Amino acid sequence: MLQIIVPSTGRSQLTFSTFERFDLPAPPNGADAEINDDLILKFEDEEEAISYADELEDMSNLIKDKDAPQYRAIGDIIMAIRNDEFVQSYSR
Repeated sequence: MLQIIVPSTGRSQLTFSTFERFDLPAPPNGADAEINDDLILKFEDEEEAISYADELEDMSNLIKDKDAPQYRAIGDIIMAIRNDEFVQSYSR
């Protein structure tokens, strides 16, 4: 099981609560909140995390307003996945 934390200190200030409110698709193994309401994404493995990031990237390309909170939130999620040390090691 791979867990990736999306910190609420990112550009979008995304929290678990706003993730739910934006109605963004959850990863296959779900999402949870850390005690400080940071978003925790759960994946079976690195490949699943990369596929999820790719799905979100496709979704973000459909958003016309690049200043929309959802667009920024998706960007923070993708960045957290791509910057994860296990995902980076897998991608090499």
